Amino acid sequence: MLRRLRFLTAGESHGPGLVALLEGIPKGLAIDAERMGSELARRQRGYGRGARMKIESDRAVLRAGVRGGVTLGSPIAILVDNRDHERWKDRMGPEPFSSPPEPMTRARPGHVDLAGGLKLDTHDLRDVLERASARETAARVAAGAVARAFCEACGVAIFAHVLSIGAVAADLRGLGVDDLARRSASSGLRCADRKAAARMRAAIREAAHAGSTLGGVFEVIARGHPAGLGSHVQWDLRLDARLAGAFMSIQAIKGVEIGLGFEAARRRGTDVHDPIGYEERRGGGAFVRASNNAGGTEGGISNGQPIVVRAAMKPISTLKRALESVDVQTKAPALAATERSDVCAVAAASCVGEAMMALVLADAILEKLGGDTMQEVLRSLEAYRQQIERY
Repeated sequence: MLRRLRFLTAGESHGPGLVALLEGIPKGLAIDAERMGSELARRQRGYGRGARMKIESDRAVLRAGVRGGVTLGSPIAILVDNRDHERWKDRMGPEPFSSPPEPMTRARPGHVDLAGGLKLDTHDLRDVLERASARETAARVAAGAVARAFCEACGVAIFAHVLSIGAVAADLRGLGVDDLARRSASSGLRCADRKAAARMRAAIREAAHAGSTLGGVFEVIARGHPAGLGSHVQWDLRLDARLAGAFMSIQAIKGVEIGLGFEAARRRGTDVHDPIGYEERRGGGAFVRASNNAGGTEGGISNGQPIVVRAAMKPISTLKRALESVDVQTKAPALAATERSDVCAVAAASCVGEAMMALVLADAILEKLGGDTMQEVLRSLEAYRQQIERY
């Protein structure tokens, strides 16, 4: 059976910390702890982030699976402490409480509170919301940093950029992929259109003054991977299905598109499908496309074009201006509970999208190539690339 990548996270928003457990990374991959820290820092930045980002300064600590900066081929364990836990020990500590903390009983519309309370038969909604919090994505980004290092060793580059926040959309006409990557990297909102980014900041300020929040759309692009990742033979092996599920699993994501996505449903087939050409090259040749409406996948398999995934993030559910709700214990009408939160976290979510893209592609590469060491993986990858060139 070919090697596959899997990961798990554990931890609550205000608990002692978060844990990421990553299994399947081959032996011999160099891991840069500083790079991992920079990925976590990017997740915390972005205009519209809340006060907690000033409290937490995330640092990933490798606890297993890495020796001397190089992976051992065994499970990798990563810890990310919650510095804010000190303020919450009497409510979120693992030890028995000296006195029961006041339960959270006013469900917040848009959150997991009520659905989770019903599922777990609890009237203290904190038992549910702490794990459902987007704080969990810090562990994903830490695991994703390892997967990204693996992808980069295989020649795969991944980046994200913001397309819209609220009703403000970026104008990206005339910009190539390199332009998008460069311009978005220098933007606090990860937006390649500077004028639109200024309007986005204004929209975020207006939402904050109104006690509300904003969502938006971000796009993640991967380049440098070979054709042939994924499979057409079973629903759960299809690469596009795995990507869609991974992105939809990110907190507050309510829609995912690959390539043209929903726009493809409004066009004729002659305006959607990407014509195929062939270019002679030294030592072989290559199939080429004049467009990439498919977003890099066809029939559940990567076709060699850049993989393009977009995700729509709803406005954050925790509002300063609380909506009407019900107290789940007394059943009386009540305003929803309020907690410290962001106004807009689309830029941060795009970093999580990069992590999920890296984890899915690393898994697909290992599925295709196998290998217990990086040397084996890279030898197999080179042989496979040569096979594609000879096709």
